[in-house]
Amino acid sequence: MSNAATFDTRTDSAIPVESPLAYSYRRSGAPGGQSYRLKLRERAMLGHLILRGGAIVLDEAVREVLGLNLPGQPQTLVQDDSGERSIQWLSPDEWLVIVPGGEEFPLEMALRERLGDAHYAISDVSGGQTVLEISGDAARELLMKTVVYDVHPSHFPVGKGVTTVFAKATTILRRPSDARWELVVRRSFADYCYRWLLDAAAEYGVNVEQ
Repeated sequence: MSNAATFDTRTDSAIPVESPLAYSYRRSGAPGGQSYRLKLRERAMLGHLILRGGAIVLDEAVREVLGLNLPGQPQTLVQDDSGERSIQWLSPDEWLVIVPGGEEFPLEMALRERLGDAHYAISDVSGGQTVLEISGDAARELLMKTVVYDVHPSHFPVGKGVTTVFAKATTILRRPSDARWELVVRRSFADYCYRWLLDAAAEYGVNVEQ
C-alpha cells in the first residue's frame, strides 16, 4: 500500500464540476414530453474502480469490505440489494466496480488495507467514464440499431454485461434489471453516444431525464 500513489479525486474545491453530458444538454438539448417509448438518463458522477488481480484474493477482500462477491462467471454482473453498488466481470483478472459518488476513495483505501502485500492493482477511473441508462418498451429495439452484440433476452439475460461496439465507439453494455439497460461510456465519447442515441430514438419518442 505504501508503494501506491493514491489521492482523492473529489477533494473540496470551489471549481464547479459538470457531468460528461453537461455540454451535450446545452448543444443538443434534452427532449421531453408526454408521449415516448424510451427514457434516457445519465447516472453521472458515480465512483468507478477497476480491480485487477487473482480472483480468490480479490474476492475475499471485496466480500469483506463491500459485502459483494466477485462475479463467478464471465460476462456477469452482481449488485447489492439497493442496486447502487455493482461489480462486473471484464476479463479473467479484471473487474469494474461502480459505487455511489464519493464512496470510491474510501473503498479503494479499505481494499488496499485489506489486500496488503498481495499482487493486485486498483485504478480509479471515475472521471473518465459515465453511465447512460436506457429504459422503456423500445429499449431493446434501440439497442438492436446501435450495438453489434445480440441483445435478445435468450442471449442477454438480466445480470449480463459485455464490452462491445456502440456505433463507432467502444462501450460496456449491461442489463441490471428487466426494465433497464446501461451503457458505460468513456467521457470522450459521451457526447457522440448521446447524440447517436437521440437520433436513433427519435422514431420511438424519447424523454431525457436530467
